[in-house]
Amino acid sequence: MKISVVGCGYLGAVHAAAMADLGHDVVGIDVDQAKIDALAAGRAPFFEPGLPEILTSASASGRLSFSSDIVAASEATVHFIAVGTPQKPGSYSADMTYVDAALEALLPILKPGDLVVGKSTVPVGTASRLAERVREVQPAARLAWNPEFLREGFAVQDTIAPDRLVYGVASEADDAAASKAQLDEVYAKALSEGTPLVVTDYATAELVKVSANAFLATKISFINAIAEIAEVTGANITELADAIGFDARIGRRFLNAGVGFGGGCLPKDIRAFGARAEELGRGESLAFLKEVDAINLRRRQRVVDLVVEMLGQHAFEKRVAVLGLAFKPDSDDIRDSPALDVAVQLNGLGALVSATDPEAIANARAKHPQLHFVTAVEDAVRDAEIVVLLTEWTQYRALRPADIESLVSGKRIIDGRNVLDAAEWKAAGWDYRGMGRP
Repeated sequence: MKISVVGCGYLGAVHAAAMADLGHDVVGIDVDQAKIDALAAGRAPFFEPGLPEILTSASASGRLSFSSDIVAASEATVHFIAVGTPQKPGSYSADMTYVDAALEALLPILKPGDLVVGKSTVPVGTASRLAERVREVQPAARLAWNPEFLREGFAVQDTIAPDRLVYGVASEADDAAASKAQLDEVYAKALSEGTPLVVTDYATAELVKVSANAFLATKISFINAIAEIAEVTGANITELADAIGFDARIGRRFLNAGVGFGGGCLPKDIRAFGARAEELGRGESLAFLKEVDAINLRRRQRVVDLVVEMLGQHAFEKRVAVLGLAFKPDSDDIRDSPALDVAVQLNGLGALVSATDPEAIANARAKHPQLHFVTAVEDAVRDAEIVVLLTEWTQYRALRPADIESLVSGKRIIDGRNVLDAAEWKAAGWDYRGMGRP
């Protein structure tokens, strides 16, 4: 199929490359010329495993191109909108400026039979509003909503072989059938391999993504709330999570206490979801999400407080090694990163912070140039009075006491992700502190 993808940030660039990898003829559109130039040259503007390879192969095949001119999308029959919906300044609501602008840019080039497909995470009610706008300008074109469920670090895999597909289509039977047929052709490979498909209305499709994120955020904050109790009672949160995780109704995944969640989705999505509920007159239904958010932010402060406590109640001019800046491993994304937030707070207390990360240093430096960054773990921990592990990269999880104890000046470590062997570190004479561990 001939496909356009409007917006070539994290979501759009991955989607465009993956669709081309599946055999479609794809053009990616973005107003950022530097980003377009990088993608056209086969360079991913962010770190995502597997993306450079499919960018290169799809571009070489001639199936993938990029442009800053919306006219380049004129021959496409399916147009994906994949722009960001950030949190509005001074508000919890989602900023729809980029989604609205993307649709307005597409309207003049829409042809009869074209399908506009929203992938951005938007407040419920958006698709219906945009469908009306499409009908005003091109009555023979249609709109569908196809939420994304990407995990950073696994985005290519999640696009090519998703765990489910959701189509939100118009209520009119003919329009719904035509939209489904086009999307079925787009996702023919995944459907042929048995990927579950839910075809539903606009509002349900919009609510699926934010509901999934709200549930995931709640699960993470739940175990972190229990970790707060474990820390004052001497209970072991990891063993507790193992025990309750055997209950099939609960499950063990994402019951990992730590420094909390971050990134460009969960924090802003749960806030926007709550704000939309308020607008709908049902704010009480999602009032619990405010506490989910508060618990999450408290975990960052808990790490800062623990550093200060372990350094004798003051951090001023104490050497602190911070391992990890991205909000999660296998990503260079620092948006709302707990790791970077902790590093900045410690620096603000006058600590001499040396921070490192395998991929996120450049992004972190651009946002917080006041921090001291080093590329190697050895340089970060040299003469450190305390080591703080905040992003669970594989190389950090693999650390052993013998790897760094000759470099540090104080054998203190905070395992902000509960990924180290506590018994091993304690046996080696380290003052080891986990999150919710005794």
